Amino acid sequence: MTFIGVLESIGKGFEKGLKWGLAYAVPAERLVALLYPAAAPSVGPLISATELVQSAVLLVEQKYAAANNQHGTGAEKLADVLQLAAPIVTQLLKQAGIEADSSYMEKLVSAVVAILNVQQMPGAPAAA
Repeated sequence: MTFIGVLESIGKGFEKGLKWGLAYAVPAERLVALLYPAAAPSVGPLISATELVQSAVLLVEQKYAAANNQHGTGAEKLADVLQLAAPIVTQLLKQAGIEADSSYMEKLVSAVVAILNVQQMPGAPAAA
């Protein structure tokens, strides 16, 4: 297989994985209700911010899965997610009246990751 063929194959697998991840992602409206219960009037920017964080998390997870480097890389994954999403998410949160510093952004990303980690996929066996 040529180098280009290998890259195309990886790209196709990545696209399938991202579609699968988005299909099982928590709907942004539910995440917003969990993460920002007191901010109902500003839901639009919050939903957009939450969707961006969730998409960045899934994208980074796919990147590390494609490299077969999924375990023990939490700090690197967090840095990648923050690099992808933090500037825009910070602006969206500011529109909703939330001042987000780097510590807040780290906690927000960690909360989204935790929610995605505990969400059970249909047909998956229950954890022992």
